[in-house]
Formats: sequence, C-alpha cells, structure tokens
Amino acid sequence: MKYLSFFSGALGLDLGLEKAGFDPLLMCEVDKFCISTIKTNKPNVPLIYDIRDYSTADIKKIAGVEGTDIDLVVGGPPCQAFSTAGSRKSFEDERGNVFIKYLEIATELEPKFIVIENVRGLLSAPLKHRPHKDRGEGFSSLNQDEKAGGALKYILSFLEKKGYGVSFNLYNSANYGTPQVRERVVIVASRDGKKLPYLNPTHSDDASWGLPKWHTFEHAVSGLSKADNEECTQFPENRLMYYKIIGPGGNWKSLPVDLQKKALGNAYNSGGGKTGFLRRLACDKPSPTLLTSPIMPATSLAHPVENRPLSIAEYKRIQEFPDNWFFAGKTKDKYRQIGNAVPMSLGFAIGNLIKNHMAGADIEPPAEFKFSRYRFTNDTNWLKSIKE
Repeated sequence: MKYLSFFSGALGLDLGLEKAGFDPLLMCEVDKFCISTIKTNKPNVPLIYDIRDYSTADIKKIAGVEGTDIDLVVGGPPCQAFSTAGSRKSFEDERGNVFIKYLEIATELEPKFIVIENVRGLLSAPLKHRPHKDRGEGFSSLNQDEKAGGALKYILSFLEKKGYGVSFNLYNSANYGTPQVRERVVIVASRDGKKLPYLNPTHSDDASWGLPKWHTFEHAVSGLSKADNEECTQFPENRLMYYKIIGPGGNWKSLPVDLQKKALGNAYNSGGGKTGFLRRLACDKPSPTLLTSPIMPATSLAHPVENRPLSIAEYKRIQEFPDNWFFAGKTKDKYRQIGNAVPMSLGFAIGNLIKNHMAGADIEPPAEFKFSRYRFTNDTNWLKSIKE
C-alpha cells in the first residue's frame, strides 16, 4: 500500500501508517528543522517543500506514480488558522489557503483515500472571518460563510463533489494507546463513495468495553535514566519555588490560598479553571496534551516529582517516537517538532481503518463509545453543535 505525505512534520503520523503497512512515496514539508529531521530519518524518500510550488503532474513525477496508482494521500495542513488560541481567520489566512491547495492537489491525485488531520477548532471555524469590531448592532448579519462551521462545510462539500464519501470525528489519542490525552479531528474520504466507520478504539479510560485502560505517564517513560532526561529546558526561578510544594497531579490549586494569589497575580481573578498553571503530571494517568513548549505559564508540563519540565526524551515517549529518532535543531526546536506531531498510535489506527476497508473487512467501533470529551463532533451529529 502506497501513500503520499503532506505537511509531514516530524513524521509521527507517518510512523503509524508505516506500522500499519503503508509505504511512503513522497513527503512534503517547509519547516527547516522538520526538513532536516525528515532527511536524516528517511533519506531515501523523495521530499518536496512548499506545496504551492508544485503541480499535480510534478508531484506524480517526483513520487514515481502514474494514473490513479495511489492508495492514500494524508496531511495535517497548518492548524493555526483554525485554532481557538489564534485569530481564527480560517481560509482567509495564508495558512488556510495552503489548506485549499492541499484539497485541490489531493483530489487531483485521485487516491483511493484522503485523510485530513486537524485541531478541534476546525469544527467551529468559519470559512470567512469577520472581525469582531464589524459585528453586532449596526452591521449586517453574518452570512453562511462567516458562521461557525463554515470551513468544515466547505471541506466536506469539496470532497463530496469529487465523489468521495466522507466521515469524520474528534478522537482522543489515549483511546488508541497513546499515553496522552490529545484530541484531534480526523477526516477520512473514500473514493468509492462510502463512509468509513470511525476509528476502532484499543483502550478506554476505565477499562470499559473489554478494553485495557489508558496508558499512563509512568508506563510511557519507564526505563529512562537521569542521563536520558538531561536534554531539558528549565522553569524560571519564580515558578520553581512553587513547584517545590506541589505534589504529583497537582497545580496552582494545590497551593495555600495566599500563595495561589501570589503565584497567579492578575490571572487569579480571571475566569476559567486555569488547570494548566503550575501543573504537574500524575504518574498514574496519561499526560495532558503536549504543546510546543512545556514551560508556557498557562499550559505548564512539569514532571510528577522532579522539579523540572518534561524532557525531550519524555516528550518523545509520550508522542511515541522511537528513542533513537533524530530531531534537528536546538532543544526548543525539538520540543516544537514533537509537540506538533501526530501520535504514532493515531496514525496506526488510521492506517488499520483504511487497510480493513480495502480488504472488505470494516470493523465498527463499540456503540456509544465516547471518542473524546466533547459531544456533537462527528459527521452525523456535528451540525447540532453549530449555532446558526
């Protein structure tokens, strides 16, 4: 089974697909550190750069394929255009335009399957962004493209007009063996016009459905030595003083009230749970979502018992990269590459889903299985969450 990989990053998704039996014919990446990472780990796979610089004919020639001899095209286009932490400019953002280019290239290649991986924000992102200053009294109502969900509606319509059957859901990677709670939208499009089942889980949080429990942080980092964890950034001293009195699984709420106010400053009176402030991981639970840095104040990722952030080696284990996987750049560049990656187990689940469908052996997941923490996140009920 052959596939083409776009927005390949550090190859977490690719490792999972390869484990499922897929062979890469081409990879595509623009980040200079990811490019070095790819070239070192996969020196024999053709690599292209900015997807906007290539035609479909160029890509076929470089990949060495003819006609529709491609089983799978996979990619996670830049997610910042849809992230709830960003400006949410969607397809008007330059990165959103790259998303459209990916859709065009992917469908022109006519693979048997197309996979799109992205952040949860894609479920509610508009197709066109109207600044908040131009909304409300005195302004016209939002049109359909400016309403929540417009971007995903566009993607689904684009794929369906090309004859693809499309299914999607929001998946927690912990349900597939990743020692991390990480939720991502996965869209699977099939050229035969059929909707594929949702990804079949292999784990559950409470051992329900006859599945083993989620993998834990302790399980993930087992066997790592002090020397293995030497590559690590550090918390500033003004935060380290608080970590020294916070136990495993705790956060700022574990502090006495007077220290809570001192530690958080003005953020103390802001809304929200602020669970990421001064956060320590728990040994007996999966890691929270890894981000591009473990020392951001609102999303800290501290070791359960040691007074330090998670190390590069621990990041690699949690995202399921091999211990010997090379990452280019300085420590901060490695954190970013690993934090942006798709966990290997999620890629493996995607590969198995497609492989089973190709063999005529679809596996339906357990009825009523909770794929993520959220409701209304799949192709059958998603519109219920969209406010018109």
